[in-house]
Amino acid sequence: MKRKIEKGQKAKVAPAVKTPPAPELKLKRKNYVLLGVGLVTIVAGFITLAQGSITLAPILLVLGYCVLVPLALLLK
Repeated sequence: MKRKIEKGQKAKVAPAVKTPPAPELKLKRKNYVLLGVGLVTIVAGFITLAQGSITLAPILLVLGYCVLVPLALLLK
């Protein structure tokens, strides 16, 4: 049910809701280089895994996933 606004009365307007700013990742060149090295290491790990390596492949994959990629995202 809508109420009619009579002449001379102002309509009540809900206050504007401000949304908080979106979090930003401020990555620099060093971060992108580390991320690229991490991705290359991961790809190399999968390639060596496909060739049957049971020692080098896990080392490369752990290095890429657990060290280089998180390091690229966490360093300032």
